[in-house]
Amino acid sequence: MSARAPGGARRVAIVGGGWSGLAAAIEATTRGAAVTLFEMAPQRGGRARSLADHVPALDNGQHILIGAYSESLGLMRRIGLDPDALLLRMPLRLRYPDRETLRLPPGAPLVAFARGVLGCSAWSWRDRLGFLAVSTRWMLSGFRCDPGLTVAALCADMPQAVRDDLIDPLCVAALNTPARDASGQVFLRVLKDALFSGPGSADLLLPRRGLSALLPDPASAWLSAHGATLRTQRVQQISLSPPTTNSAAGEAVNAGHTVLIDDEPFDAAILACTSVEAARLTRTLAPDWSATTAAFEFQPIITVYFSAPGGRLPAPMVALRESSTEPGQFAFDLGKLDQQDGLFCVVISGAADWVAQGLDVAGAAALAQMTRHFHWPQAPQLVRVLSEKRATFACTPGLRRPTAEIAPCLWAAGDYLDGPYPATLEGAVRSGLHAARSVMREPAPV
Repeated sequence: MSARAPGGARRVAIVGGGWSGLAAAIEATTRGAAVTLFEMAPQRGGRARSLADHVPALDNGQHILIGAYSESLGLMRRIGLDPDALLLRMPLRLRYPDRETLRLPPGAPLVAFARGVLGCSAWSWRDRLGFLAVSTRWMLSGFRCDPGLTVAALCADMPQAVRDDLIDPLCVAALNTPARDASGQVFLRVLKDALFSGPGSADLLLPRRGLSALLPDPASAWLSAHGATLRTQRVQQISLSPPTTNSAAGEAVNAGHTVLIDDEPFDAAILACTSVEAARLTRTLAPDWSATTAAFEFQPIITVYFSAPGGRLPAPMVALRESSTEPGQFAFDLGKLDQQDGLFCVVISGAADWVAQGLDVAGAAALAQMTRHFHWPQAPQLVRVLSEKRATFACTPGLRRPTAEIAPCLWAAGDYLDGPYPATLEGAVRSGLHAARSVMREPAPV
């Protein structure tokens, strides 16, 4: 059984058309593979896409990028996109309805961080100096801590105002896990890359277009134009065909494994689907890997869209104070992001408690929160409440995450795999690129 494409190109199957799968497909195609991409949903993009059933288009969740997302930005440029046109770049700024808190100026990371903290008039001098002292200890430790620490424990000696204004909202935004439960080590890695990896690394990059326009749609067009095959199909089974020999001559006929995707042969495959699908597909093939992948707990995200014609927020993105009655942590003015005037959204991360109460309750609470804290020419009206129940894995201390390599010629890609990052778009893209480079380095069957 031959897996080779016409012309001898290495045939690579990629199961899943989210950001990791698209990144893997672009990288493998660039390296000369004959790529077939399987996506069971009618739209590619996974958990970061625009919805096709609503006019104007809404996203299935409000995602942002930061300046440190070098691989995501590089991938966009590789397929002919201009991130500067698609994303609004602004310095890290946490503006609340009632006051401004931390805002980082441009410049070298350490200097900008110190200037931003010392210039934060919302905090007392004691709070500012206390934050700098704790941050200095983190830097001297190489941004490493006891892997069993939660973010709350890691920041126990941080000034309360800094925890309330900065640490807790950044934690739930980056890790989608409340500080009381979130991994301190992963949080430190996020801070290191965002705040100290280079000029502009902490900049917020807010989408000016729907998420599908940032990568899924142009990536699909690029792949089709470069010879990749795109299928709308749920893969039912994956198996490996072992190396075979000509018994009479004792010569190798197939020197490596062949991956069978629903009995169709490929030289290699990348599982870039959800962890749930990957665990299902590998249950028999790699039971230990499958069991680890199936053991995740998940955190949901709720996105509440509402309209308020003539309304404006004081900034494109505004931080909110979460409470037992006010669920939102961040609000976005989509008019200021060149999308639609009078359209806004509120993001509720780590939203398990609100999902349990029901999306109607969450939407009403978010709308009441926005009505209470901002002035509106007309009463805001709900447009739609969306929930991604498995938006990310729960990023808790000591979490066991599966490796990227599953079996010979079979790799995984996804933001849930073993690594230093939480579930982010950058983590997904990096994982997809790594998987594609790995399968293209493996020796091909004869």
